[in-house]
Amino acid sequence: QVQLVESGGGLVQAGGSLRLSCAASGRTFSSYRLGWFRQAPGKEREFVAAISGGGGSRYYADSVKGRFTISRDNAKNTVALQMNSLKPEDTAVYYCAARSGSGHDEYTGSYLYWGQGTQVTVSS
Repeated sequence: QVQLVESGGGLVQAGGSLRLSCAASGRTFSSYRLGWFRQAPGKEREFVAAISGGGGSRYYADSVKGRFTISRDNAKNTVALQMNSLKPEDTAVYYCAARSGSGHDEYTGSYLYWGQGTQVTVSS
């Protein structure tokens, strides 16, 4: 069982930066592949970024590549999403999620555990 709690959301102007953090419970944190997703009003939840258990492999959606960076600290059971050059279209509720075993990083159905989400609003 893994519990995930996001923090760090807020209101920022376009071009600004925010750092999201997700704290996880559980003794086998490093065995989980972690992802960040987002959901804007009226839209489906979409993949943002993912990172392997050891942190050596990272994968990004094209829409955030070059602007967002995912990282993890297995000693502290945390995963972060550094978001730079934010755009109004990045406005959404951001969720962290954990998965193990087979599956695809970009599919919500691959993830077993989800946080409650944190709101990110980018003003123009």
